[in-house]
Amino acid sequence: MQVEEISETSEPTDAAPRSFAARFFGAFRLDASVFEEVEHDASARPQAAAVVTIAGLARAVQVLPEQGILGAVASLVAAWVFWFAVAAAVTAVGVRILRATSDYDEVLRTVGFAGAPLTLLALGVLPLGPLASALTLVAHALAVTALVLAVRQALDVDTTRALAVCTGAIALGLGLLLLLSVVFLGRALA
Repeated sequence: MQVEEISETSEPTDAAPRSFAARFFGAFRLDASVFEEVEHDASARPQAAAVVTIAGLARAVQVLPEQGILGAVASLVAAWVFWFAVAAAVTAVGVRILRATSDYDEVLRTVGFAGAPLTLLALGVLPLGPLASALTLVAHALAVTALVLAVRQALDVDTTRALAVCTGAIALGLGLLLLLSVVFLGRALA
C-alpha cells in the first residue's frame, strides 16, 4: 500500500472541491490536504461553521444528562466563542508576528474544520463507565492535533511553529471561556 505524502506547506490542487461530508471526515482523519483545501475555498466558511456547530452539539449531548439544558446551550455557545477566539489569536500571532501568508477568514475556515474530532464527544452519553473520561481525552487530543495541522496549513509554517501558535491560542481561548463563565455565573448567582 502506497501512502501519498502531503508536504507541510502543500499548495492547493486544481481538483474539484470535496463535498462537505468528505471534508468533514477528512478533517476527522487528520488529512492535511482538507485543511489546505478549505484554506483556499472562500465559500467554505458556512461549512466550517457547521463543523463547529456539530462539535458543540456533540459536547452538548455529552453534558446534557449531568448539566441539563443550560449546560448543553453553554457548550454550543462555548464552541463558537472558542472558534472565533482561537482563530483571532492564530491570526494575530501567525500573520502579525510570524509574518505568515494568511488572513483571518482563511484561519477561521481551517480552525473550524479542526473541531471535527470533537464529534466523538456525543458517544459520552453511552454507559461507558471509566472509558467516558478516556473518550473525552482522545477526542480533545485528536482535535488539538487537527488544530495544529489546520494552523500549519493556513499559515504555511512548520509543525513546530504551528504547535507553538496553537498552544498560545488554546490558552487564550480557554482563558476567555473561563472569564465569560465567571462573569455569567457571577451574575446568575447574584
